[in-house]
Amino acid sequence: MSNLSYLTLIIATVLAALVAGLFYSWSVSVMPGIGRLNDRGFMEAMQAMNRAILNPLFFISFMGCLLLLPASAFLLYERPLPARFWLVAAASLVYIAGVFGVTAAGNVPLNEALDKFSVEGTTAEAIAAARRNFEARWNMLNNVRTFFSLVTVVLMIIACSWGNK
Repeated sequence: MSNLSYLTLIIATVLAALVAGLFYSWSVSVMPGIGRLNDRGFMEAMQAMNRAILNPLFFISFMGCLLLLPASAFLLYERPLPARFWLVAAASLVYIAGVFGVTAAGNVPLNEALDKFSVEGTTAEAIAAARRNFEARWNMLNNVRTFFSLVTVVLMIIACSWGNK
């Protein structure tokens, strides 16, 4: 394996671990914590966090995985195909479909709808309804992408530790 292949493999693995840790922490601490807030507090907190997460460090890890996982598989491509290639290719597919795909098709549209919702001057009933339309579905989708991001990390750790086979 070349130095570039190995470096790309390591960086892709670290970025995948950062993404998995982020989604895991939302599942086990952030959402249960703000879930205890009243409807107005929940909606305001969620809006603030969804705006804050759109930052360069998040995009480097989240989009970096999207680019570096397949790049790592490409750099490992040789004949005969080594087991490490298949592990990274599988991790790439899992990430693209189960993490990026779920985020793009599920969480992002929910976040965009949440961002457009104005808490100010809205009735308590409307705020409660907006929360009901958001919270359970967003949490389920976050748990799905958490699972798939963890699968990605496990596949990448195995790929990193796999001998030169």
